[in-house]
Amino acid sequence: MNRRHLVLVALAVVLALAAALYVNPALFVGDYDATTVEAVDGETGDALATVDVRVADTFLKRYVGLSATDELAADEGMLFVHDEPGEYGYVMREMAFAIDILFIDSDGEVTRIHEAEPESRPLTTYEGTGQYVLEVPMGWSATHGVEPGDRIVFELE
Repeated sequence: MNRRHLVLVALAVVLALAAALYVNPALFVGDYDATTVEAVDGETGDALATVDVRVADTFLKRYVGLSATDELAADEGMLFVHDEPGEYGYVMREMAFAIDILFIDSDGEVTRIHEAEPESRPLTTYEGTGQYVLEVPMGWSATHGVEPGDRIVFELE
């Protein structure tokens, strides 16, 4: 094979990978770490609820999020981890179910909660400030009395 053929083969491979990533980025995510998070009343310190979560701590895992998930049990969720605190926006890209989106600052304080329904284009952006975002089944926050000012406690590897 000459150099031109090698370049064409390499280009074809790159284009095929890019197409697969565009069509189904979940193929490239790999395994998620897991942990348990606990919601704690910000005033009393009383435990409000716990939920088992998958940890989305890379760009690709955050991008895919729950879009590759058919449903969540009442005690399941996903914790998105950003490298730094900031303003972030989340969308319901290819989601099949409604969720609560909780923005959490670097100290674990809940700064904002959205109730988000699956929708078609254009996508609504749910914005908030924090370093972490917790996604749980819609109604989880209300059912357990979780509000801005409460704390989310967890350990990461």
